[in-house]
Amino acid sequence: MDVAGYRPRTVVSGGPLELAVMWGGFPLLGAGAGWLLATATGWLARLPWVPFGDFVEWLDRLPEPQATAGTMAVGVLAGLVVAGVGTAERLIVTVDPARVRLRRADQDRTVARADTRVVFLADKHLVLLDAEGAELARESTDLPADRLAAAFRAHGWGWADDDPHRPAYRLWVPDLPGLPAGADALLRARERAVDRDRRDDARELRRELGLLGVVLRDEGKRQYWRLTRRAVAPGPERSTSAEREPDGR
Repeated sequence: MDVAGYRPRTVVSGGPLELAVMWGGFPLLGAGAGWLLATATGWLARLPWVPFGDFVEWLDRLPEPQATAGTMAVGVLAGLVVAGVGTAERLIVTVDPARVRLRRADQDRTVARADTRVVFLADKHLVLLDAEGAELARESTDLPADRLAAAFRAHGWGWADDDPHRPAYRLWVPDLPGLPAGADALLRARERAVDRDRRDDARELRRELGLLGVVLRDEGKRQYWRLTRRAVAPGPERSTSAEREPDGR
């Protein structure tokens, strides 16, 4: 495109090095762990108690070099599985002046700059908020904050160094007043999902809460919440930092 002032899109990802580390490093680590296990089976089998004791004793009875080769092969396969999961979960962010594309192996979504008020990285999540303070996107990522900030700022997006609404969050406890109708039940259900590590359920319940105007922030297994500007009831008692415009530019 030959347009005056046009800036090419910017891609932020782990790059080829990240893939090389995952697909080369994890299988090697798995092979090393398998070799160590095969080497230590005799010692482990003599311990009075060891996890998977029957399996360790079975390995100890296998002839060499089949035992070592087998455990190393299993380790390599485990490393390949970990590499595959890591590749599927890696986030690739593509930014241009009009939109941002957030891509993983199992999802591909686009958010328009016109809909976005501020972008920031907090608690290892890339977050995009609209003018009402509602979340347009929240994606977990290990991408460096400086690279993300440079990419968004280069294309004129409003980037903030931290969540501009952070002071507005309150710790959720059951039956806390101030929440929209139905939100407390959803928060209870999400607490159970988080406790049981049911991530898909927790993510879906976060979306349902967002429809009610409730934005969440997790600290460990504790849930903190705030309301979007649209959900905040009028009146001086609801005048919080969540109602002020964040300065993300």
